Amino acid sequence: MITKKVRTKGKLQLSRYFQELKKGDSIAVIREPSIRASFPKRLQGRTGVVDGKRGKAYIIKIKDQDKEKKFLIAPIHLRNVGK
Repeated sequence: MITKKVRTKGKLQLSRYFQELKKGDSIAVIREPSIRASFPKRLQGRTGVVDGKRGKAYIIKIKDQDKEKKFLIAPIHLRNVGK
């Protein structure tokens, strides 16, 4: 179960909620516990590449063994790790 630390409980960083990512950016999937995630728990901590944007969510390519899979994930659950 993913929980927040005591000092960050209830807080939501709006800058992370409205962050802009570019196609090709390398990201890490970090679930925000205060918001219901619409993707599987097994993606927690995985890294991937931004493939595009659909509505407010981003299309993320994540390599699973030898296959590439695409997931739609809201920006609040993503962190940019550079290139």
